[in-house]
Amino acid sequence: MATSSSFLILVLFALVSWQAIASDPSPLQDFCVADKNSPVLVNGFVCKNPMQVSADDFFKAANLDKPRVTNKVGSNVTLINVMQIAGLNTLGISIARIDYAPLGQNPPHTHPRATEILTVLEGTLYVGFVTSNPENKFLSKVLNKGDAFVFPVGLIHFQFNPNPYKPAVAIAALSSQNPGVITIANAVFGSKPPISDDVLAKAFQVEKNTIDYLQAQFWENNHY
Repeated sequence: MATSSSFLILVLFALVSWQAIASDPSPLQDFCVADKNSPVLVNGFVCKNPMQVSADDFFKAANLDKPRVTNKVGSNVTLINVMQIAGLNTLGISIARIDYAPLGQNPPHTHPRATEILTVLEGTLYVGFVTSNPENKFLSKVLNKGDAFVFPVGLIHFQFNPNPYKPAVAIAALSSQNPGVITIANAVFGSKPPISDDVLAKAFQVEKNTIDYLQAQFWENNHY
């Protein structure tokens, strides 16, 4: 009896642990198309009546084959997540096209809810990520057309096009219907309301006027 009880406890612990580390909850039916008009608040979206679901709930004419205009940091991220395709609700996946201008970058950022795998379609990219404290190990690689690279969930990472003459394009798949993004510079220096310059000056070990200068900049979003 003691052995059976111990086994049951271990099974329950494994199930709880798996649910705790899962990026998105696993579906309990074929699909759960997001009902974005429902007033009910849940972690994700309430399911639309399956009798009212159509093929259009799983489709978007996204034009991901078309180049995008990049911003002042030289990139444009076109994300297709549950907000664009309601059928992605509970399926734990999204996709993005990323365009890079010559010498453009997708600046250091994190996805709090997703691992990312990126494939270069055109050009060359210098990519990397930094591990968590205390090691803060920097892992980087130069990718060419056809190469793939993985960015683990939650870690700070970036992509940079080192070519001064030619643009680059990549496609990324992310393990969440809503991976989220935190661009480090935007969050730290462009928060609303701003973080105290006393706090940031101490954290970065610089003068307050340096922080004031950085906070006065326009921190543009590159996700569209």
